[in-house]
Amino acid sequence: MVYLQPQETVADSISKVVASQSPYRVQIYDILNIRVKALDQDAVQLFNPMGEDLLSANSDERAYFDGFTVDLHGEIRVPALGRVNVLGYTTEEIEIILEKKLLEEQFKETANIFVTVKLTGLRYTVSGEVGSPGTNTLFQDRVNIFEAIANAGEIPITGDRKDIMIIRQYPQGQKIHHLDITQDNVMNSPYYYIQPNDIIYVKPLKQKSWGTGETGMQTLASIASVMAILTTTILLIDRL
Repeated sequence: MVYLQPQETVADSISKVVASQSPYRVQIYDILNIRVKALDQDAVQLFNPMGEDLLSANSDERAYFDGFTVDLHGEIRVPALGRVNVLGYTTEEIEIILEKKLLEEQFKETANIFVTVKLTGLRYTVSGEVGSPGTNTLFQDRVNIFEAIANAGEIPITGDRKDIMIIRQYPQGQKIHHLDITQDNVMNSPYYYIQPNDIIYVKPLKQKSWGTGETGMQTLASIASVMAILTTTILLIDRL
């Protein structure tokens, strides 16, 4: 099965424009990695509880224990600052919020406070007709549907590439979106890039569900076998 097939003849594929991705906005249960830097690094050590000697620890475990989890109220608890609402903000907006609060409550302008906020990896789940279903975490700012599937062991011949389902979490609940990755216009879809906590489901092809075979030849062979059995049965009945 060929991916990204053009719907019509395209002379120059470079002319294809990929739609821009909307910035991700933080949701409940997201885990944020927050680091504060200043001219006097000892003065901001309180905000950086993880020591440099722990950097070799497992990334997922470190993120869980050392990160800031967004609670059901959309808030995180920051040392010396208390609860800070981050629900619905981008990481860049949270950086500005934290820098402003630190300058208002803890430091002066001369401290040269610099705050970085990142999601602790892009975590998503892939199930259905893929080589290695399960939950993956990629430490990238942006991951497209092909990268996500490739990291799940690719889609075997029995998978339906024309109707990939993406179950995405929104503040008002979950929604299901559909992608046809055999068409090149999938790159223009707003769901081409996955988001944290996405669930990607690859359905089996109908012939697998029916048990008639994985390929066209296998399906024909199965149908031929059934027809031969029916024909034999009819001939035997006629002779009785």
